[in-house]
Amino acid sequence: MKKILVASTALAAVAFAGQAFASEPIKLSVGGFMEQWAGFSDEDGAGIDSEGRPNAFQSDTEVHFDGSTTLDNGIEIGATVQLEGETSDDQIDAQYLYVNGGFGRFEMGKNDSAADAMGIIAPAVGPVGVNDGDMSNWVDVYLIDTVRSSGTQNRVTYYTPILSGFRAGVSFADDSQANDETYNGINGAGDNIASAGLEYLSDFDGWSLGLSATGEESGDGAWYGFGANVGVGNFTVGGSYGHTEDDYGLNEDGQDLDAFDVGVSYAIDAASVSLSYGYEDFGTGDVQAVDLGLAYELGAGVAWQSSVFWFDEKNDTDPDNDGYGAVTGIRLDF
Repeated sequence: MKKILVASTALAAVAFAGQAFASEPIKLSVGGFMEQWAGFSDEDGAGIDSEGRPNAFQSDTEVHFDGSTTLDNGIEIGATVQLEGETSDDQIDAQYLYVNGGFGRFEMGKNDSAADAMGIIAPAVGPVGVNDGDMSNWVDVYLIDTVRSSGTQNRVTYYTPILSGFRAGVSFADDSQANDETYNGINGAGDNIASAGLEYLSDFDGWSLGLSATGEESGDGAWYGFGANVGVGNFTVGGSYGHTEDDYGLNEDGQDLDAFDVGVSYAIDAASVSLSYGYEDFGTGDVQAVDLGLAYELGAGVAWQSSVFWFDEKNDTDPDNDGYGAVTGIRLDF
């Protein structure tokens, strides 16, 4: 009887191994994007003259390697690696594996948090933007941000299945010091980072609705925010709000922060235009900004984008500053 059991176990193991290798092996495909911009800016009060302005040409490029396979039980397993296209302190922007099925989606590796991925902000097109965009690449200005997450960190993330338009997500990065890297000029403290998000996305007869509630805890504090977008015909209107506590672990200012943005976009055929406004009170001052964006699809994966922007920053500890600028260029998605 014992020999029969051993033989049966061996046969089952061989059969399972055969089933496991029945799926296709993972083959990575290449994708990503390239952005090349030319722009001009002028600002007062920050001690920046014509020789001190940022370079009139800016670029951002990433090469993405993606691959997945579907097991015989229907579960999808895949991997993503995102490589910066220019020399960078953080050369690998993200790298993670994922497991996707009827139970939801798990991600493990270096990636954005659920809060960052699920946060909704005001609609905007163009290369600059007023909310966590690229305005600080062109002028010396405090960067407005309503979704103040920890960026790419080594973490585990889970997203629930979509139920009637609702989806929830949670992320956790431990205090192993792997999350003690500099992100957006902010030095992490190696604390645990717990993130969560809830979103609702749905299309109705002629209109659409997107809602989000997101937050993140690090150190002894947290940030949280809300966002909403409503689409009617060719128009989309929306905005977002974010509050950061003064003892949030990645808050470089060590003070309460309150930010919001509002915007509207209009799209017709290959063209779209947007107007957005952002404001943030960062404790020792405040900043407001306006961006007019334009995007035109020239072809598959080729878009011409432009922005005209203005900002005004008041500061109790540094010189006040205000200015404007214009940026145009091409974005390639491949």
